[in-house]
Amino acid sequence: MTDTALPVESVNYADGPDQDHEVTNTGISNPKLGMWVFLASECLLFGGLISTFLLYKHNNAAGGPLPHDLYDIELTSISSFVLLMSSLTMVLAVSAIQRGDHPRLRLWLIVTAVLGSVFISGQVYEFQVFVKEGMGFTTNAASSAFFGLTGFHGVHVTLGIVMLLSTVVLSALGRLPRARAEAVEIVGLYWHFVDVVWVLIFTIVYLIP
Repeated sequence: MTDTALPVESVNYADGPDQDHEVTNTGISNPKLGMWVFLASECLLFGGLISTFLLYKHNNAAGGPLPHDLYDIELTSISSFVLLMSSLTMVLAVSAIQRGDHPRLRLWLIVTAVLGSVFISGQVYEFQVFVKEGMGFTTNAASSAFFGLTGFHGVHVTLGIVMLLSTVVLSALGRLPRARAEAVEIVGLYWHFVDVVWVLIFTIVYLIP
């Protein structure tokens, strides 16, 4: 039995061939497949964190306030809306590079990073308020589960902001031609993932009694 490799197909753009869309056995490129596999593993990780929170959200055997006693739903709702809007600007960024519009690409990437930073700022402010009210990471099992879940998501958003700004720098240096549009799509996949996960966290943690 002999192995037959699938042919490599590419599209020629004005700034070079599209090397990101090589045909593979999966029907998608290896970099994009790698991102999907990574996101699948992240689903398991966040699933474990959410389950832990659900188990311990009423556990304050060690004393101190519970997370739901201190929630500021209005503030968190605004932060959540800002993060959701960043998904729209990310879509506009991907659309821009697919058209070869690099100035608009950088503009929308920066806007997306700014919106993500606003969300992180709101989360940091919320954490500071909770600590002042006497609920720290080690106050009780419920607070540990809350800070672990929301803080871990915040780390993911922060890493996404770093990815966005790195993409802006690559574009400004001319190292991100239209032929590499899939690189921006992969960053977009990660960003949409953290947005969707936050919708789930916001619903389970803040809205469900």
